Amino acid sequence: MRVNTKSLLAAGAVAVIATLGLASCSGGDSGSDGEASSSGTLTVWVDAERVDALKAAADAYSEEKGVKVELVGKDNADIKDDFIQQVPTGKGPDITMGAHDWLGELSTNGVVAPLELGDSAADYLPVAVDASKYEGTTYMLPYAVENIAVLRNADLVPEAATGFDDMIAKGQAAGLAQPFVVEQGAEGNPYHLYPFQTAFGAPVFGSTDAGYDPSDLQLGNAGGDQFATWLGSQGKNGTGVFNTDIDGDIAKQSFLDGTAAFWLTGPWNVGAATEAGINVAIDTVPSPTAEPASPFAGVKGFFVSSESKNKVAANDFLVNYIGTEDVQLELFKAGNVLPALTAAAEAASSDPIVAGFAAVGAEAVPMPAIPAMGAVWQYWGIAEADIINGADPVATWQKLAADVQAAINK
Repeated sequence: MRVNTKSLLAAGAVAVIATLGLASCSGGDSGSDGEASSSGTLTVWVDAERVDALKAAADAYSEEKGVKVELVGKDNADIKDDFIQQVPTGKGPDITMGAHDWLGELSTNGVVAPLELGDSAADYLPVAVDASKYEGTTYMLPYAVENIAVLRNADLVPEAATGFDDMIAKGQAAGLAQPFVVEQGAEGNPYHLYPFQTAFGAPVFGSTDAGYDPSDLQLGNAGGDQFATWLGSQGKNGTGVFNTDIDGDIAKQSFLDGTAAFWLTGPWNVGAATEAGINVAIDTVPSPTAEPASPFAGVKGFFVSSESKNKVAANDFLVNYIGTEDVQLELFKAGNVLPALTAAAEAASSDPIVAGFAAVGAEAVPMPAIPAMGAVWQYWGIAEADIINGADPVATWQKLAADVQAAINK
């Protein structure tokens, strides 16, 4: 086990305290319900697929610091709710694995403690560090960054597109009636369309040094109107590139069958494409403007419980053990998602597929974790689906912005 000595030095007194006095602190239990018990224990909730990836780090910390680390495998679908419910009772873990977009809910419920990254913050991909903060305070040790990109059938179209129109033209030149597919569905899919929206200068929220500002809704700005107009031109009454009849399964099958050369999707679908024998290349999202098309980034990491009696040990374990190249690469092997630590990301990028997603991720922005985002999701996809299907673009978009603002103001 290789310890991140740079981070250890940055931790300063924290690391000294961790070394000298943690064995006498009380922490979580390793029981199935995560109840607190014996001293000198850190209980870590991990999704079941990544328990093995953390065993070496847990064993090394237990041996070197005298603090036992108990890894508890949890169903990923239950971790967040169980954590929110159990932490206030004192029965939750010291650390839990989770996603950055939980932060608003976790912070509002008062169940997470700040994390001290120290100088090691510079060792992570910038988007991972940004996503780990809520209202300017760091709460998460990031380990993975995930975003969408364009999968290209390199046998059908050998060269990447220079822009959205060029992508369509290249596909048509290859003899395809439907060059590009992206998952939509009856209720739309704003997650997949967001890169195009950002290309028109229409982020959901404005931001400050502390992160996204819920009082600064940018959805309905002039760029939003331009995006809506463009979206309508690519829908039912225009080119027909965007189609709400195309759901995830249809988009996938179109690419696998070779009837579409470009597919906007995430790394979770690469395996199906390569197994189908497709020569896959990963491209940046082709922009419909002169500006980059920036997708959302989802960042995964670890949170410290606000009720942990071993917060110093938890911080030390995360920063100096989970935050090492070796461990982040083990987590990468378990999930095949780009590591958040820069050195590990560079090592993983020896795979051209990973390198492709990493290049797109460099242009990505963290998905807003603020509670106000819930008001956006409520209306966003429906409005986009309506525009695709022929509704007045600007009027529909402005109603979307008004509905979201009203929901936020409630």
